Amino acid sequence: MATTAAPYGLRPVNLIGGQPYAGSTRLIKIASGYAANLFFGQPVAVVAAGTVEAATVTTTAPVTGVTGVFVGCSYTDPNLKYKVFKQYWPSGTVAADAVAYVVDDPDVVFQVQADGAVAQAALGANISLNAASGSTDTGNSTVSADASAADTTASLPLRIVGFVESTTSTVGDAYTDILVKWNAPYFDTDVLKGGHSYVQSTGI
Repeated sequence: MATTAAPYGLRPVNLIGGQPYAGSTRLIKIASGYAANLFFGQPVAVVAAGTVEAATVTTTAPVTGVTGVFVGCSYTDPNLKYKVFKQYWPSGTVAADAVAYVVDDPDVVFQVQADGAVAQAALGANISLNAASGSTDTGNSTVSADASAADTTASLPLRIVGFVESTTSTVGDAYTDILVKWNAPYFDTDVLKGGHSYVQSTGI
């Protein structure tokens, strides 16, 4: 059972409606010298410069929406002088050809561990994530869902669509493994915000 806090970021499972996820990703440029780590399983968003950066989704998605989840990158290593494929983007790396692999389908369902118990009654509720973090040893994100935030609040960036039921996880565990997808955009002072950037009516 999920009785130990061992967050692993967002892991793609399938598409909403039970359709299989075929592993498709989109390559999006990372700005040379971008000064933040990007970890496998971490939300990211395209910014005005046309490059991808970490997305803060602790209480709401970015105004222009989340673009997807980072699952690795490639770039010419400035020291080794040849192309490498990495589980994470090391902060400040200088590489003109850096690209991120992003799971960008807005219909993907992700598995994520909550930082506390999530009850059956939370099915259909909205939820946010805790601040992005990760391990430079494994390259994996350690972001988790904020169990205390599960609510009807429109601005919360994720919708709970299910629970992981297995020999090691079940609904209501101390650190419940849940299934989520990006929430729909919402209006705030007549401006469409949050959700996934591909379903926003306004461009970046």
